Amino acid sequence: MFLALLAGCANPKVVQISSGVYQLGRADHGGIFGNRDALKSGVISDANAFAEKQGKVAIPVCAKEHPVGILGDWASFEYTFRVVDKSDPEAKIPKMLVVTDSKSSPEFRSMGGNDTFYTAQPVK
Repeated sequence: MFLALLAGCANPKVVQISSGVYQLGRADHGGIFGNRDALKSGVISDANAFAEKQGKVAIPVCAKEHPVGILGDWASFEYTFRVVDKSDPEAKIPKMLVVTDSKSSPEFRSMGGNDTFYTAQPVK
């Protein structure tokens, strides 16, 4: 029984969604006691570690943040990123996730309307 509980707590794996593009998502089952900043930074940190294991860097593409709701509607964060060589010109351009104005993006769809969507923009 302990192993079944442990398996339910395991972090999701990085999933390749196309050539060089990956996605990682995680839910925070802490409810109102969860920490959304720790959730986001943990997912991004894990994506960076995934790229670093390959000797490459992770470049943000977009993300979706879902706030905690009621009755098992857990907070979640989904992060889409590219993995490129450190020598790739794109790796030299710093990018950050910026909140979009739309209620959905080409990469994600919101069923509840409370989701926040981010796109990667070059840092100015």
